[in-house]
Order: sequence, then C-alpha cells, then structure tokens
Amino acid sequence: MNNPLLHHFDTPFNTAPFHLIQPEHYLPAMKAAIVQGKAEIDAIVENTATPTFENTVVTLELAGHQVTVISEIFFNLNEAETNEAIQEAAQEISPLLTEYSNDIMLNKGLFERVKQVWENRVSFELNQEAEMLLEKTYKSFTRNGALLGEAQQNRLREIDARMAKLTLNFGENLLAETNAFELTVDNSEDLKGLPEGVIEAAAETAKAKGKEGKWVFTLHFPSYIPFVTYAENRALREQMVKAYGTRAFKGDEKDNSECVIEIANLRLERAQLLGYNSHAAFVLQERMAETPEQVKEFAKNILNAAKNAGHRDVAHVADFAKTTDGLDQLQRWDFGYYSEKLKKAKYAFDDELLKPYFKLENVINGVFEVASKLYDLSFVERNDIPKYHPEVLTYEVKDKSGKHLSVFYADFFPREGKRNGAWMTAFRGQRVVNGVDERPHISIVCNFTKPTSSKPSLLTFNEVTTLFHEFGHALHGMLAKGTYASLSGTNVYWDFVELPSQILENWCYEKECLDLFATHYETGEKIPVELIEKLKSSATFMEGYATVRQIGLGNLDMAWHSIASPIKENVQLIEQLALKETDLLQSIEGSCTTCSFSHIFNGGYSSGYYSYKWAEVLDADAFEFFKEKGIFNKTVATAFKENILEKGGTEHPMLLYKRFRGNEPDPKALLRRAGLLNQNYDNQPG
Repeated sequence: MNNPLLHHFDTPFNTAPFHLIQPEHYLPAMKAAIVQGKAEIDAIVENTATPTFENTVVTLELAGHQVTVISEIFFNLNEAETNEAIQEAAQEISPLLTEYSNDIMLNKGLFERVKQVWENRVSFELNQEAEMLLEKTYKSFTRNGALLGEAQQNRLREIDARMAKLTLNFGENLLAETNAFELTVDNSEDLKGLPEGVIEAAAETAKAKGKEGKWVFTLHFPSYIPFVTYAENRALREQMVKAYGTRAFKGDEKDNSECVIEIANLRLERAQLLGYNSHAAFVLQERMAETPEQVKEFAKNILNAAKNAGHRDVAHVADFAKTTDGLDQLQRWDFGYYSEKLKKAKYAFDDELLKPYFKLENVINGVFEVASKLYDLSFVERNDIPKYHPEVLTYEVKDKSGKHLSVFYADFFPREGKRNGAWMTAFRGQRVVNGVDERPHISIVCNFTKPTSSKPSLLTFNEVTTLFHEFGHALHGMLAKGTYASLSGTNVYWDFVELPSQILENWCYEKECLDLFATHYETGEKIPVELIEKLKSSATFMEGYATVRQIGLGNLDMAWHSIASPIKENVQLIEQLALKETDLLQSIEGSCTTCSFSHIFNGGYSSGYYSYKWAEVLDADAFEFFKEKGIFNKTVATAFKENILEKGGTEHPMLLYKRFRGNEPDPKALLRRAGLLNQNYDNQPG
C-alpha cells in the first residue's frame, strides 16, 4: 500500500496531505514509524562515545519524529473529524503509543546515558534553553518510572495501557451521547422567545435529518445554549438541560461512571508507585502552583471573595423570575433564561442586539487586525493547502518583512464527527533542526453558530470571546521561537498556558478594538458607542455566580485527583460532596457533571482545571499594563511577544512574566476586573 503518511509531504509548507490520507493508512504508518523510532533510540543506547548533551539529550529530542507527525494528524482528526474507522484505529494505535513511550522511559541503557549527562551538567556549559531541556528530559524519566524496580515498571506499563483505552472510551461515549439526543419541535408555539436565526438553523437541521417542516435542536452548543437561554417553553428547557446533564450517566453501555472511577484509581496507583501521595501531588510538582494545598488555598480565597456575590446573583434572578412570571422555585433550566431577561431589563441590552455586528468573517478579520497591530502579522488565505474538511479555512502567516511564520487552520462549525467545545492544537510544532527553523502548523477548532440560507454566521458575544481566546493560544504556537520542539510554543506549565489566550479576550470589550471589525452585517454601520458602553457595564453581570461555578469545577477536579486511597463510593456521591460549597442552584436528579467532564478525563486538565482562574490573575494584571500604556502599544506588545509568546517553556514562567511586567502579578487585578474587590484575598500565583 502506498501510504502517504510514510512519504515526504509534497504539499505547501510540508503540510499534512489530508486529500490523500485514508483511515486505513494510520495503523500501518504508526507501526512503521514506531519501528523507526525504536531504531533511533537503540542507536543512542549503543553509542560507545561518552554521553554528552548533544549525542544523548538532543538526539533523543529528535528521535521518533515520524511518530509525532502521524500522532498529531491522527489524534487531531479523532477530535475534529472522527468516524467509526478512525475510532477503531484509535483503539489499536493508542495502546501501541503507550507501549512505545514506556519502552523509551523505562529503557535502562537510555536512562543511564541521560543520568550521566544530568550529573555532569556543569561541565557542558549549557545555555538556559539547553539547561531546561536537560532538566525536563531527566525528569520525564524519573516521573515515568525509570527509578522503579522491574515489577513496579511492569505494573506501570499495565496502568498506562489501560488508561489509554479508558480515556478514549470516555471521549467516544460522550460524543455518542451528545450526538444521540434530538429535541424535535413540530408546533411553532414551542419556538416562542427563540431568535429568528436559531429557529432557521433548527429548521435546516430538521431538513438535513429528514424532518422537513419541523425544527430539531441538539446538545451542540450553537443549538443548546440559545435554546436554554431564550425558549419560553419551560418544559422544553427542562428537557434540554436534563438531557445535557445526564450525558454518559444513564446506566447503559455509554455510561462513564465506572470509567471515571477506574481512571481516578489508576492515576492514584500510578502516582503512588512513583512516590507521590496523590495524582494531584504528582501533576502539580510541575506546575506554578506546586502542591494540592496551594491550589486548594488559592480556590478557597477566590471563593471567599465571590461566594456572597454568587448568592446575590442567584437571588436577583430568582426575585426577577418571581416578579415577572410568578415563579416560586428557580431551577437550573430557568437560570440562563431569566438571567438573560434580567440583563436586558437592567442594561436595555442582550446578545441578540450584538449579533448583527459579529459576522464571523468580520470577526476573523478583526482578530487578524489585532494580531497585525500588536505583532506585525499578516494572514493570507491559501486554497492550495490541503484540508481535512471543506469548511476548514487555511492561511499562511507572515511577519512584517513578509517572511513565512506559520500555517493556520480554522475550523468553526459543529459536525457529528467533532466533539463539543473549542480548542487550539498543532499539526506540527516549531523547532530548529540542523540550523533550519521548521515553522509550526497551528489550528483552532470551534463549534460556532452556522450560517443559514438567509443569514451569515452571526456570533454571540461569548463566541467572539471564544474565538479571541483560541486565537490567543494560536499566537503562542505561531510565534514560537525555540530550538527544541518539547519546549516550544504552548509546551509550558499548564497553569501558565491560558495566559496568552485569556489576555486576548480583554480586547473584545474595548472600543478601539471593536471599531476594527464590529460592523452591522446588512448596513455596514459600526457598532454604536452606546452598545459598547452597555457591553462594558454588563461585563461583570453574574460574575459572582460564574466565578463560584468555575471554582466548583476546579474543586470537582481536585476531589477526583487528590484522593490518597482508592475510590469505592459512587460517582454522584463524590460529586455532591465536592460541589457542596459551590452549588448555588438545586441539583438535577440523575445529572452528573463528572461523566461529561472531558477536560479532566479525556483532556490534559486532570489536577489542572484551577489553571483557568490562576491564569486569570496573570491576564488581568498583564492587561492592566496594556491599558495603562495603550491596548495597541507597540512597546508593551513587543515585550509580551518576546518574553511570553516566543519563549514557550524555555524558562520558568514566573521569570518570564516578571521580565515582561517588571514584577509578580497583582492578584487584586482579577478582583478589580470582576468587581469583587471588597473581599480579603492574599494568596496569589508565585
């Protein structure tokens, strides 16, 4: 079989040849790449020369590159454009990769060479980046069992192989459950309150599913969120919210309950094999937060600052619902609906007033213009770069001199083969090999409101901030300027990685930025100043509730991963105990956030969900610096680019941050922005 994954990619910028790749190519390509990767490892081990940084650490860094190339293509598609054939391949490929990784990490001869370099590191006169690579390499061995005995190493292999399958199963179950639910409406009375564009999209979904003349709503965000926010039919809102909350928690073959308990217990066992008290202790040793105690203290201090405001927010919505509609008991399926109505009553403003100014194409051009003004970047659409789906947009990114910097893929709309949410990823990272700077191939994947037959894609403001957020991650990847792939771009401490993404959201609230792109899709009129003022004045609306909810999710993550003995309780009991302090609304019987919490069970956020709030401290403080000097100030932007975006993980993040800002972050910056400054708050990232 002529396998395109095993040949030079004869494409612009050596991009993935999606037009040639078939699902049956992945498994044989991966097997061949693993054989090649093992041979490259063997060559390091068998080298009779004295171990040096170059012949051991750098050579190891470069080994198995073909495995990385194929993995990045395959697993990105398994998230964004999967099907049964790809999922079947994943069930075979994932254990192969786990075994391959363990064969490297548990290779005694290889570790011995790395250990010698580590112990003699002073003699090599390494620069900062090389020192960081050596430290990261040495730790990757010790944190993956290199110092364990043979029996323990064998158990570690069993754990990793089993977890690879379990996390895949978790994601497949959740995607299947999300796709399986449909709310079919055949009475137009049940559409009352819904925006015209949402109704039209539901009609087109129904038509595509063979239900012409009806309306179909799904659990994908562009359908689910507006339905529970605007639909007047309370019973149907309840049906939607319950369907969303019970995904993968129905006691059937797609139920994730046993899966998450097994994952949590295996993570604990693995951590304890390696000498840590808990999985959280293991993970956080390589984070800015350092310990579970520090994370819990951080969360407690934010909760203390926000909890009263959260209770007030819920009370205001409940009072409003009772006053307007005589509602005696505010339920979860009421909160979004009445909080949106309250916002409209309070500020004479809602999302539907903004949407005509946020045509997707204009927002894309706007975020490109922001990148141009801050970092002198330009984006040229390229139709000759292969795509994995016709909806994907492809660009070449250039610097101010016209030099190629990156390839950029953008994939905006929901599909059955795409998981919910939004994320940034890479099909190729940045690195320097033999003096050649290999530039990255960066992608953002979202699930935004689709265009209809009569309207373009008009984004909610939340979708606008999501696009800016993911584009902030993308800039971190595009502007990478490292030598080693494992330290480049977004390969940074997990509680630092959200800084470049979250800071960019701040520009969405600024008139100087909105004037670049927010024009009415029909009239071309710029977004009115009064709308911008209402947007800014409502920015902290329900912030107490939102903050408490975010802390609750972080606490739920820590509840699963700071355990010091195996879990025997049922999933719902663990969740109820974890969310007891932060549940501001009555829970829904039969629902379970844990079973659909893909961030921590099918993503990289286990023991790391707190990092969103942690990074908010950084981004609020950093944006105050921009506001002080001007949001497009070139001096500040250059400092951020050179010290944060280009540096990746080459130095400790706090050193990089202080070099940019001149001091450590002020935690009160977050409280100022959130309108929560009245509470005591002393703990901070540091």
